[in-house]
Amino acid sequence: MGVGHQGAAPGREIHAAGETDTVRGYFCFHPLSRLSPAAMPAPVSLLIAYPKELIRAGLRAMLAGSPVKIVAESSDAPSTLTLAKKHKPAVVLLDAAIPEGDAFELARTLSKLLPATKFVFMTAIDNPTYMARARAVGAANCLLLGFSQKELVTAIENAAAGKNAAVSGPYANISASMEPRDARAARDSGLTPRESQVLSHVAFGLSNDEIAGSLEISVETVKEHVQNLLRKLSVRDRTQAAVWAVQSGLV
Repeated sequence: MGVGHQGAAPGREIHAAGETDTVRGYFCFHPLSRLSPAAMPAPVSLLIAYPKELIRAGLRAMLAGSPVKIVAESSDAPSTLTLAKKHKPAVVLLDAAIPEGDAFELARTLSKLLPATKFVFMTAIDNPTYMARARAVGAANCLLLGFSQKELVTAIENAAAGKNAAVSGPYANISASMEPRDARAARDSGLTPRESQVLSHVAFGLSNDEIAGSLEISVETVKEHVQNLLRKLSVRDRTQAAVWAVQSGLV
């Protein structure tokens, strides 16, 4: 996917004619089209949040004829917030570098406002910190640009259904690294399973607030765990702790 036109309006809603076209394509081309309308599953409502019109056009083309109905599009964080609150989509497909805001904080805010809405992040950069931050805010998946049509549709459908991310790939690997582990190096250093889990989050560059949100504990508890693990590892700061985690194979 290339760089797209930058002059698009911040938010774009899909009007009735567009919705009819999308649904018509779904009825005509999806294998389930032989079923009666009453027997067919409801389409997954989707908000696309990406700054470049060319990329959004590509996503529209990839989703045409699929069980996904695009209800709105946005190109920055403020319009994403506004359109998400208005349409309450089942899934938000969100650029990890969305302009005029922090995509991960936006997802955290929307999760509180719209608990039923799920998130699939997109990123053009294979950045472990992006993926770890996406995992910390409860994203269903984080896709690297260049994904196939099947990967995109599957990720959106799985997110809407509340299913976990794929069992393989960068996001799945990082998500697994952030789960409780009983690594030998951590045990030998006297770290508890929870301290090891906190350390894996630190190694991915997450803040205390993000770690607290991911593990559903207080920020004060995170600070206590961090101080304990720094003492047990005999390191001065979070950077040295992160280096230790990488060298020890914890992440």
